[in-house]
Amino acid sequence: MSNKKQIEQSFIIDKLTDSILNTISGDSFQTEVSRITSVDLKTVLKKNGWNFDWKSQFNDIQKEVYKLTIVNNSNIVQGAISITIEQDHVYMNLLESSPFNVGKNKLYEGVSGNLVAFACKVSFQKGFDGFVAFTAKTNLIKHYEENLGAFHFKNQRMIIETEASKKLVKKYFKS
Repeated sequence: MSNKKQIEQSFIIDKLTDSILNTISGDSFQTEVSRITSVDLKTVLKKNGWNFDWKSQFNDIQKEVYKLTIVNNSNIVQGAISITIEQDHVYMNLLESSPFNVGKNKLYEGVSGNLVAFACKVSFQKGFDGFVAFTAKTNLIKHYEENLGAFHFKNQRMIIETEASKKLVKKYFKS
């Protein structure tokens, strides 16, 4: 791992859902995760309400950056995640829901859970038994323990182990 300061994650798991739920209609929408593109980066900007510099994540060759979209609507980014494939686990560098999916007036619930489940799925695919690590803001450690089944390793490091990872993958990915 690099010596750069790790970003402290501050995403909120609002609800573990099947895909994502529209907060107005209650309808569930199937999602897909795909690599973020340079075209997507033109909309995923601080001036559009995003908190992080996704272009710097995209330009870092050690990181893989993905977007969450609704099936058949890949132009609207619901959330984004940056991961690094380490020797024995997946590291979540950054996770963010779209500005319209944050706060009490959010449009969709389940975005963050969906993206964490994706990181867990990648971990299984890479042969890491679902192990995922990230650095949490101190005030959210308990939240991640309760909502993701993550455990507090040391300092602000959180780890999602195999069983918790399996539950998340099963919840969001039917195949």
